[in-house]
Amino acid sequence: MGTPTFQAPRRAARPWLRVFVTGLVLWVLTVLVILLTQNPNLIPTLVLLGSFLVPVTFVVWAFERRDTGELTPTLVFSTFLTGGVLGVLAASLLETYLLHPSPWLFIGVGLIEEAVKLGALAFLTRHLASKTVRDGMILGAAVGFGFAAFESAGYAFTALFTENGLSLMQVVQTELLRGLLAPVGHGLWTAILGGVLFRASTRHHFLVTYRLLLAYVGVSLLHALWDSMHSIALVITLLLTGTPAQYRLIEMGWMPRPTEEQVHLFTVLSWAGLAVISVIGVAWLMGLWRSTRRPYTPPPGWHIPTAYVPR
Repeated sequence: MGTPTFQAPRRAARPWLRVFVTGLVLWVLTVLVILLTQNPNLIPTLVLLGSFLVPVTFVVWAFERRDTGELTPTLVFSTFLTGGVLGVLAASLLETYLLHPSPWLFIGVGLIEEAVKLGALAFLTRHLASKTVRDGMILGAAVGFGFAAFESAGYAFTALFTENGLSLMQVVQTELLRGLLAPVGHGLWTAILGGVLFRASTRHHFLVTYRLLLAYVGVSLLHALWDSMHSIALVITLLLTGTPAQYRLIEMGWMPRPTEEQVHLFTVLSWAGLAVISVIGVAWLMGLWRSTRRPYTPPPGWHIPTAYVPR
């Protein structure tokens, strides 16, 4: 008999990748069928698929990295769904009655939206017996991505209506852009807050610490800078390349026509600003993630004496 050869077990397919590929194929098919049939009844399907595809994919990806068995699919799904809806509803109410057009508008939006997402996360996870930092980041991401999904659905639905009637291309463009930016938006910011919140907790209560307050203010500022980046890029473009004639038109309340150079500079500044904010957020997230250790879990069937378990 020959010497048996060792074959490494096949690695299971990544669930998040299956979710993304399946959802993307369905979304593309929906776009094609709407173009072929002009059937408006399929537009809600398009809006929901496009708005939820990236958020759901990232929640599944994050769930695979959970620390404890308390993070069940049911808990993560309910946090995603309930937290997202509660966050959108609360933010809509507070922004309607508390905010008014001003230079500080985007700071108000950041403070309100991050507060309602943090509140929803704390409310939905208050009964968890074990609260690890990494689980807090995963559940925070679930709330944030739920918020992003419902918010994107609203933007996509609004983009449907134009002066020339219903516009499928506006919906597609809106969903592509928001899907591209979704990983470095609401999910990222609330994941950071979730980790800090769970770190500042006891077995039965969440604690309001100075670190949590600093994280809340920092995340809210990143949020505000993200939302206002187009305005910041516009101001910088005018300061660098504006002409006297353009300034006179602005003083008269008219919007001057930008030059080709100004359009290019504005685009570069806008995307560069978003990239810098994203790098800061991701670096903060990774630093928080790496500052914690997973609980030691021995392989199935192994018995490790307590004295040898890493602490």
